[in-house]
Amino acid sequence: MTTHRPPRPGDRKNHRSDVRPQCTDPASLREGVRAHAGEVRYEGACPTREKAEEAVHLVLSGLGRQLTGDERVDLAARLPVEAARILTAQIPDTQPLGGWAFVKDLAARTGASLATTRWDTGSVFSAVAAYAGPDLITRILRRLPSGYALLFGRAELTRAA
Repeated sequence: MTTHRPPRPGDRKNHRSDVRPQCTDPASLREGVRAHAGEVRYEGACPTREKAEEAVHLVLSGLGRQLTGDERVDLAARLPVEAARILTAQIPDTQPLGGWAFVKDLAARTGASLATTRWDTGSVFSAVAAYAGPDLITRILRRLPSGYALLFGRAELTRAA
């Protein structure tokens, strides 16, 4: 099985192919999350692959509760299959959370510190951004309430009044 990884600085191409491996058996599906977790472990300095996988599940589930519309569908199409399933298995909340409230909600669900949760969220979103590409991340940030840009490693720009 070919494992896809998001591009890293120095790679020749700055975008991921739109073709995703078709995974049908549970072992192959788990490999998609493991590949994503490997990137999170690398970016976020997680001590173990298990901790990175927990972070991926937590953050993608949280994002799935926040993101709606075409951006949700387009992001799911670009993620590894199992990561996409985690994202899309969530029912979007009726009251979306701002970026900081999102981090607080994730921390409350796990009992982890806000600092650790913020770090994990940024690590997962960094890997998500590599899969999604800059144009889709821009669309996602336009759909989400304020406060997510910094979590995706971007400046939070506000519109003039």
